[in-house]
Amino acid sequence: MEGFVAIWMFFALCFLVLLGYPVALTLAGTALAFAAGGIITETFDSSYLAAFPGRLYGTITNVTLVAVPLFILMGITLEKSRIAEELLENMASAFGSVRGGLGISIVLVGMLLAASTGIVGATVVTMGLLSLPTMLRNGYSTPIAAGTICATGTLGQIIPPSIALVLLGDIISSAYQQAQLVTDSKNIQTVSVGDLFIGALMPGLLLVFLYLIYILLTAQLNPNSMPPARSQEFKFKTLLSGLLPPISLMLVVLGSIIAGAATPTEAAGVGAIGALLLAWSRNKIDLSKLHGIAKNTMETTSMVFMILIGAALFSLVFRGFGGEGLIHNFLSNLSGGVMEATLIVMVVIFLLGFILDFIEITFLVVPIVGPILLTMGLDPIWLGIMIAINLQTSFLTPPFGFALFYLRGVAPETIRTIDMYKGVIPFIIIQVGVLAALWIWPSIATWLPNRLNP
Repeated sequence: MEGFVAIWMFFALCFLVLLGYPVALTLAGTALAFAAGGIITETFDSSYLAAFPGRLYGTITNVTLVAVPLFILMGITLEKSRIAEELLENMASAFGSVRGGLGISIVLVGMLLAASTGIVGATVVTMGLLSLPTMLRNGYSTPIAAGTICATGTLGQIIPPSIALVLLGDIISSAYQQAQLVTDSKNIQTVSVGDLFIGALMPGLLLVFLYLIYILLTAQLNPNSMPPARSQEFKFKTLLSGLLPPISLMLVVLGSIIAGAATPTEAAGVGAIGALLLAWSRNKIDLSKLHGIAKNTMETTSMVFMILIGAALFSLVFRGFGGEGLIHNFLSNLSGGVMEATLIVMVVIFLLGFILDFIEITFLVVPIVGPILLTMGLDPIWLGIMIAINLQTSFLTPPFGFALFYLRGVAPETIRTIDMYKGVIPFIIIQVGVLAALWIWPSIATWLPNRLNP
């Protein structure tokens, strides 16, 4: 009976979130309300709440999570200093004369912007404000323009280095250690955020490649939907000066992690300082703009850690009511074994992506189901990449996809919502195809980490 109380607690959380209450406070408030009821009815052990300060201390002393505000600072600096905007203009001048060239430019620039911010909303809003008017002005089909921007914005889930992978990597690492302790493994192995970064490279680049193939094929098969942009003066030197610095910064950050020369936290520090120096060298930053960057960084970081704290409290109460044991028994007793259990978890995470952001799902759901699935023998890197792409697909899927909501908020009223839905469908098919490929060939995600860390 107690396990079902935990399930009701989860449904209560979803209901309150749908009503519009702040997620972080709803997580903590729902947990405390059910815990209080459980203590009064003597169905909940209050000692679970006594473990909460220890959870907070573990969060404070977690060096990996220091990378979060640093990556946020790097992304916001590149966005606010208009470096991303200049990069888009330069890429558009290079590819604009080609049929579908604007779409190609947006995917490539969006990939870089997604890697630097790692937040779906920030990338979609930025690309929507910068790119959508340009695409429509040059005669692009509304569905294709909206679909390209939404799909590109969700790349922040999978293209490293991103905040999503930092948070997911930290949770997967803890879940993997728990799974090994449960199975009495003789040789405790570890998986790091860096391993998840490496594992995400091939699937992320595969998605970008397939996006570009779709755009080029559409431009050839339906020329009127993606005409060449109006002639713009192209200067190779201008393109190079706009392209090299941000790309070099990304390569230094990601390359130092892959080479083992720096931890993700150290690389994030280099990225943040590099972004500030890049903005300063181009006279794109002053004291007032720096104040705005610092404020936005503080607000976003506070939001992330408030959700983390609320999720930690919720998971403790959830376990106290026997919810974890109930889920473990359900998944373990499925006739289809580990793959059926994984499929069910992926469907649940996909549906939760309609109402919860990746941060809430990472902190709330993955700590519960991660250890269970890893105990059943799944590869932690493969599981992390599958969850990331699954959430990316969820955020793009009508009618509840977060990316669609974000673009709707900045798109002109003349753009119909149904056209946005039509535009994302081909990209959803691409992402489902990549998920299926990963399911059949897990080595797409695991080969490179195993090769670099034999």
